[in-house]
Amino acid sequence: MMVNAVKWVDEVIPEAPYAITEEFMKKLFDEYKIDFIIHGDDPCVLPDGTDAYAHAKKAGRYKQIKRTEGVSSTDIVGRMLLCVRERSISDSHSHSSLQRQFSNGHSPKFEPGSPAATASGTRISHFLPTSRRIVQFSNGRGRGPHSRIVYIDGAFDLFHAGHVEILRLARDLGDFLLVGIHTDQTVSATRGSHRPIMNLHERSLSVLACRYVDEVIIGAPWEVSKDMITTFNISLVVHGTVAENNDFEKEQCNPYAVPISMGIFKVLESPLGITTTTIIKRIVSNHEAYQKRNEKKGESEKRYYEGKGHVSGD
Repeated sequence: MMVNAVKWVDEVIPEAPYAITEEFMKKLFDEYKIDFIIHGDDPCVLPDGTDAYAHAKKAGRYKQIKRTEGVSSTDIVGRMLLCVRERSISDSHSHSSLQRQFSNGHSPKFEPGSPAATASGTRISHFLPTSRRIVQFSNGRGRGPHSRIVYIDGAFDLFHAGHVEILRLARDLGDFLLVGIHTDQTVSATRGSHRPIMNLHERSLSVLACRYVDEVIIGAPWEVSKDMITTFNISLVVHGTVAENNDFEKEQCNPYAVPISMGIFKVLESPLGITTTTIIKRIVSNHEAYQKRNEKKGESEKRYYEGKGHVSGD
């Protein structure tokens, strides 16, 4: 569902094997009419130490492209594991309390240079957003003078299938979908100091990559004001029923008070019950397995950054 929603994807082959075998390669060429098999410039090695793309390279049908740095699953999982690693330092936290830390907004604090702070996979992000990259992610569609513009906002942290589906529904309600991405400070203030897992630029590009999104506001305000509605000519403001913060109506300063008073606010029934917390809890529940995985993958990432060379193209 996630990959299908990426704007550059035309077709998805489910349950594809990790290793490109000769049999699967023949299926790609004959059945799917594939011209080339592509991978980033980081190594992809099988458990036995062999190259996962050896057959494609031998057939002359392999192409290498520049890796998008700083957005690997190893890096992101490493950030989530920060909360789990406190368990190995102190026995005072039970496994269930670790899950509560995520839910209640408590984040373990580590001294610089401590085992938890320096463990594999928790390094500072290498992701470097540029104006060119942002333009590449944009679909280039502008708002027409009579477009029905739908607005939805949120953190969109660890962009997942729940986000994809609510954006799909929102887009169906108009001609142009404008998405507001809250700042890191706003997310931390509303969801706890451990959030967001991904920074503002990472989250913005994740949303921009979705085919249902036309434009994003990078660092959108918490409250949807009359001025903002006028500036962007917003016709409808929507919000899903499944969200990390759904108590907005009980808050003293309802962020949607203005669109509600204008009669342009609509609550959408979320198709999926997935939230960012759902994803985090999956990692926490299997933190030992992920810890071992990240230790191995982290070493591979470290070697990549130490020995990488320039690869032309964006």
